[in-house]
Amino acid sequence: MNPFEDMRLFCQVMESGSFTAAAEQLGLSKQFVSRRLIQLEDRLGVRLLNRSTRRLDVTPLGQSYYESALRLLGEVEQVEQGIAGQNSEPRGTLRLSAPLSFAMAHLGCLLPLFLQHHPQVSVEVDLSDRPVDLIGEGYDLVLRIGTLEDSTLIARRIASIPRVYCASPDYLALRGTPQKPEDLADHDCLPYGHGRQVQWRFKGKVQALNVSGRMRVNNGDLLRDTAVAGLGVTYLPTFIVGDALKDGRLVTVLDEFAPEALTLSAVYPQHRQSSRPVQALVEFLRERLASGC
Repeated sequence: MNPFEDMRLFCQVMESGSFTAAAEQLGLSKQFVSRRLIQLEDRLGVRLLNRSTRRLDVTPLGQSYYESALRLLGEVEQVEQGIAGQNSEPRGTLRLSAPLSFAMAHLGCLLPLFLQHHPQVSVEVDLSDRPVDLIGEGYDLVLRIGTLEDSTLIARRIASIPRVYCASPDYLALRGTPQKPEDLADHDCLPYGHGRQVQWRFKGKVQALNVSGRMRVNNGDLLRDTAVAGLGVTYLPTFIVGDALKDGRLVTVLDEFAPEALTLSAVYPQHRQSSRPVQALVEFLRERLASGC
């Protein structure tokens, strides 16, 4: 019995959330996966998972075993890749998830260039603004904007993303220019997302504003186009509104209250930290975005 295979099996169950999903990921039967985990618990003399008809709950010892197994499997992979040669060309398929608007602004030029530099790598890309389950959905790498909460994942900073408040010159000529955040109560606002109350940040301070407006949408490109059409004030990253600001279709407002930049991070599981394709893409994006591409 190979203890490393049992570790991989248990980690896959933890990451997939069920025996069925883990079995599908591994190409095994559900019965085989369940039987191997029972044998693992018997060998260790502890219960790793509490099972019910609806869900699996990890025990404290199971959580400790999972975290230790992830570290150990990562070290094993790193040793194996070191023996194979750290200077070898990255190869394999990389599953990537990225925010839609950011990808349209940057990845359209960067990913083809990356693939030209690494002919033995292929990339499967999912574009979505929703929070994805990196491990459960089987991604190797996710690009995320903003605060990260999952401490079991590795995050590397890729770039800073400034945000601005802006509106069209025609809108401001008609409705006036807001001078302080509270003035937005008298303006049509174009918030990202849904719901009556939205949170907009002003120089390190979060204010919950009950804003009114005629458009709410979970896509920054559509918000930008609506602001350009003169329908209100919006709050977006510069990678979405940068071109409209440069050519004068939009102008910034409330500049002295400008919020701090967001962080774009590359996030991946611990067991992928020595993956050559993952590390190659992370370094490529860091270098290219730092140079302004």
